[in-house]
Amino acid sequence: MDYKETSVWLPFTQMKTLPDLPRVVSADGIMLELADGRRLMDCISSWWVTLHGHTQPEIVEAICQQARQLEHVICAGLIHEPAEKLADRLVGILPDGLNHVFYSDDGSTAVEVGLKMAFQYWKNRGVKSRTRFLAFEGAYHGDTLGAMSVSHRSVFTDAFGEILFDVDFIPYPETYTADSDPAATEERSLAVLCDFLDKYGEQYAALIIEPLIQGAGGMRMCRPAFLAKLREQLAPYDILAIFDEVMVGFGRTGEIFACQKAAVTPDIICLSKGITGGFMPLAATVCTDSVYDAFYADDPYKTLYHGHSYTANPLGCAAGLASLDLLESRQDRFRAIETWHRQGMEMLRGHPLLEKDRICGTISAMNIKDDKESGYLSRIGPVIKKRFIEAGFLLRPLGNVLYILPPYCITQSEMDSVYACIREVLNTL
Repeated sequence: MDYKETSVWLPFTQMKTLPDLPRVVSADGIMLELADGRRLMDCISSWWVTLHGHTQPEIVEAICQQARQLEHVICAGLIHEPAEKLADRLVGILPDGLNHVFYSDDGSTAVEVGLKMAFQYWKNRGVKSRTRFLAFEGAYHGDTLGAMSVSHRSVFTDAFGEILFDVDFIPYPETYTADSDPAATEERSLAVLCDFLDKYGEQYAALIIEPLIQGAGGMRMCRPAFLAKLREQLAPYDILAIFDEVMVGFGRTGEIFACQKAAVTPDIICLSKGITGGFMPLAATVCTDSVYDAFYADDPYKTLYHGHSYTANPLGCAAGLASLDLLESRQDRFRAIETWHRQGMEMLRGHPLLEKDRICGTISAMNIKDDKESGYLSRIGPVIKKRFIEAGFLLRPLGNVLYILPPYCITQSEMDSVYACIREVLNTL
């Protein structure tokens, strides 16, 4: 059946030009089973959410057990044990000081909650001048209006420019494996930040950043040292730091959280994607005592009036608890992947179509040279995506940016096969 005859409207997709799509009927570990019998290796963790592998039995069992006891209940005026347990577990593995967990449904809403927390924090303290936000060029924080406002103006946001609030954007200090002077790039970004702080320092509510790796913006990476310098610059102005770890949380950078790799504690951290191992929609925005205390009052107007029907869904919380068990007991798995990436990248070293390779933890990325149009709308992306699928690999380039972001069940030999496929496909271009 022609996919264009179905009722599903796909995200980030021009439906008129959509070709027929492979249909997935089942999955196990790193492999997807298609309706025509073919198998695809999921090299991108199915939009970066499948942490341990598909149909992970421990998470399957946790969801089944929870479904037999309590599938859902309103989380306003009532509470349940899975939500409390997961919140305690998150607080236990996050940096000291991040103590208060606000649940929501996905990454965009986790960010939206973080922005609202930061904005209302100052209002609740009686400070009316703190209404501006700082963000980074190239950022992507989600598709709700607030999240789009603090995202780079791009194809994702252009249609809604008139209704987004103004934000001051700082250059993101992207660095690469062969970068000879990353400190100079960082200093240029910090110089722009200093200019903004000199002009409007007392007007900023918060700065938001994707720490270490910008995801949808092209897997652009910065060094941990930059996050520490950034925090130092904000401190004299008491500007809140929001870390959007929706993608990079739960081991993706080689540490459980990116902020730990940089030894920096934000005021607010946004979590989602891998939080349930990829099984259930769930998100959390976690803040410090200082932020929480600004809302803890007898005055009802100081309440954070935000919520979702499925907030703290017990099935999602049960999946999250099982996923954390796996994450903490199998840290050797995600910590080994960076070495395998570096070995694989050596297979591609010097290829005439590749440039700007970079690796951070479980994520590697490279740019494919395109002399016509780079970025998300590069025409090379759909071409190589189709060829990868024909070869049995699910790789979904961001325009001319090719990245590998596998589930932690991947083996070294499987990783080698991914890089071998990339080399073979590039040689056909």
